[in-house]
Amino acid sequence: MRILLVSTQDYIHHPVPSRHHYIFEELARRHEVHVPHFHVSRAPERETRLHVHEATRFAIESPLFHYTLNAPEHYRVLSRVIREEKIELVVAAHVLAGTAVIHAARRRKIPVLFDLKDWFPDSAAAYYDNPVLKETIRRSVLKIVQHNLDRSDRITTVSPGLVDKLAGYGYQAGLITNGVDTTIFRPMDGAPIREEYGIASDDFVIGFSGSVERWYAIDRMIEALPRILEKEPRALLFVVGGSLFTGYLPELRALAERLGVADRVRFAGTQPYASLPAYIAAMDVCTIPLSPPQWIDIALPNKFFEYSACSKPILSTPIPDMQRIGGEHLHIYRDYDEFVDQALTLARDRPEYEIDMSAYDWRTKAAAFEACFEEMLQE
Repeated sequence: MRILLVSTQDYIHHPVPSRHHYIFEELARRHEVHVPHFHVSRAPERETRLHVHEATRFAIESPLFHYTLNAPEHYRVLSRVIREEKIELVVAAHVLAGTAVIHAARRRKIPVLFDLKDWFPDSAAAYYDNPVLKETIRRSVLKIVQHNLDRSDRITTVSPGLVDKLAGYGYQAGLITNGVDTTIFRPMDGAPIREEYGIASDDFVIGFSGSVERWYAIDRMIEALPRILEKEPRALLFVVGGSLFTGYLPELRALAERLGVADRVRFAGTQPYASLPAYIAAMDVCTIPLSPPQWIDIALPNKFFEYSACSKPILSTPIPDMQRIGGEHLHIYRDYDEFVDQALTLARDRPEYEIDMSAYDWRTKAAAFEACFEEMLQE
């Protein structure tokens, strides 16, 4: 198959890989996959099996201005790729660039699958603090998303909650959840990373790995840390990841200083994807402090699969789709009194688990997309 993927990210420079990286790198072993390059990130270039096509005229870092000002260029490049590369099927996942590629594909009667990996109206608005701007962006993105879904031949999404949400808008979507590379994410020795960051062998490490943005309430975990330290003086918070578009990370550093717990917090910054299991291995419990209530019912975070594949206890806010998968290693807190209590219990018991996540390996997810593509082409 000749496939054109229009992902949600700067495919070769974005520091945090998405489901499209894992799935389409696997599919590119068997198929010819093309992807446009939206030069909105500045991280080091990642290796890829995909055929990359430059689609940026104005290399602006602000996502809003980047994708708006480059929209005509996106349409021109994507139309050319469809024509010259004899594309057979388009996978769209982007909001504005998704509109461009869907229009180009329909002109040449190419089938389109829209993979909705996120509820974009809320996630796009989450980067802005001004309530008027926030609501304007949310409404605008919703209209564009609906326009894209109306013109797609099939829709897939990442969680049962998002399937239900789309049904509420009148759309039928197939479910292909996120997953994990079980050849990389597995139990291992965390001692080397602990030593590198000055973490003692008897410290109790409460960890977070992922994008350090405001939809994860890491600030509330820092605020809870003094209470934990009163009863467990060896407790330590270990944050692995960086902020891409906001100033959340410097705020967290300042908060730790202000509360007098800076010596019990470590910030590792953004790390290469293949290195993350070693950092997770250094954690005694891994956290998913997802905060926005509008996301709770549709979320199924990648980090759940990654932490689980490393056989780590997870301490998380209630996320229904994640709780449906469950497991004895999943511990839920509903407020920060419960967060403190459960952290102290885990510090006392230090539970160990053996967790099989082979059913959620990315290769299984790639095969599910492949079967969907074959059905679409037969139709």
